[in-house]
Amino acid sequence: MAKGGFPRGMGSGMPNMNQMMKQAQKMQEQMLKMQEEMEEKTFEATAGGGAVRVVVSGKRELLEIELKPEVVDPDDIEMLQDLMVAAVNEALRKVDADSSAQMGQLTGGLNIPGLF
Repeated sequence: MAKGGFPRGMGSGMPNMNQMMKQAQKMQEQMLKMQEEMEEKTFEATAGGGAVRVVVSGKRELLEIELKPEVVDPDDIEMLQDLMVAAVNEALRKVDADSSAQMGQLTGGLNIPGLF
């Protein structure tokens, strides 16, 4: 056995711990930057052929709702509510899709638990 207690050559295939720590730190910095960039973005979606338009932020906050006058029917409030829900949910799906795509680029497609 070698002086260190390991057979000669053992550990030669293991990555350098300092290098792994540097890579992890770099990935963390990139993730923070990505998160900041996401928070600056806005995402738009429509429903009812454009009768309802919504804008949400990358923080998943509703920023704007625009209704075309012809969609406002006092006798059919339920339809308007359904269109608003559909538009908001579509905009939020766009936020999630963009975030997942960016995270996939950052992690090289690895599915790392807790990051998504």
